[in-house]
Amino acid sequence: MREINFIITLVLFVMLSGYGYAGNNSILPAPKQVSKHVFAWIGPHEGPNVKNKGYRMNMAFVVGKHSVAVLESGYYPEMAEAMITHIKAITDKPIKYVINSNSQPDRFYGNAAFHKRGIKTYAHAEEIKRMNANANNYALMHEMVMKFKNARLPEPAQNAINKPVSFDLGGGVVIDVSFHKAAHTPLPLIVHVKSDNVVYAGDILYSGRLLAIVNGGNIKQWRETFNYLKKYKDATFIPGHGQPAKLSAFEKSTYEYLTLLDLHMSKMLEEDIDMQDAMKRLDQSTYSYLENYKQLAGKNANRAYQEAERAAF
Repeated sequence: MREINFIITLVLFVMLSGYGYAGNNSILPAPKQVSKHVFAWIGPHEGPNVKNKGYRMNMAFVVGKHSVAVLESGYYPEMAEAMITHIKAITDKPIKYVINSNSQPDRFYGNAAFHKRGIKTYAHAEEIKRMNANANNYALMHEMVMKFKNARLPEPAQNAINKPVSFDLGGGVVIDVSFHKAAHTPLPLIVHVKSDNVVYAGDILYSGRLLAIVNGGNIKQWRETFNYLKKYKDATFIPGHGQPAKLSAFEKSTYEYLTLLDLHMSKMLEEDIDMQDAMKRLDQSTYSYLENYKQLAGKNANRAYQEAERAAF
């Protein structure tokens, strides 16, 4: 009888929570070790959906002698709980910091799971503004895409980063958190683990799938931010989407694609070509090998033209 009551209680909890996943162990696979102190979840390239439980991005954590820093908090609180479960299986060191690299929902929507444990979350001040501004839209997105009922609003990062800062995890493991300019979003954070020569770049870098131009980002500045990453020389970069690699591996799928959009649309504005004709004249086919090409190529062209138009006027 006790077992039956427990099962009923568990089912009711899942139904009432608004989140359709009873066990967090099924949400994420075990993370992979990228270097001595860095572990990462390297997600698939498809968009978020019920089948993949929203897991389609890269996330990571860094283990020091005394504490752990988590890089991204996942797409919703139960995913964050799954992250915590996996981390505890690898280390008994406490999680002390959570870095939200940007204000897209898959980077910070899991913050609530860390906040309830008293763990501090961080993001750039401009990204926190965007988290607050888009909170209702993100909740609606969860209801439409993930089929969550009465999705809870996300909790933005609690602590604003306005200048480069370092967090000492102990044993010589220090994460340096900095930023340059806009990229996929207004001011994404860059995390350098110097001891391991690893840089977590998040959505500044893409490979394997076509990058997405979204409101709040900036194509010209994104190119500048990509070049800024060259200061780390031969580091291993963990992108927002794709496999960890040297920076050169992201040249075509990120920098060259952004350059194509930027130069083409700027030229179209100079020649007074309207949006529809400008989009028709843009040949993106050399990037058709990337996942999500059909879904994103047209949207990217549209937003690239609008951005060039704003810059021109």
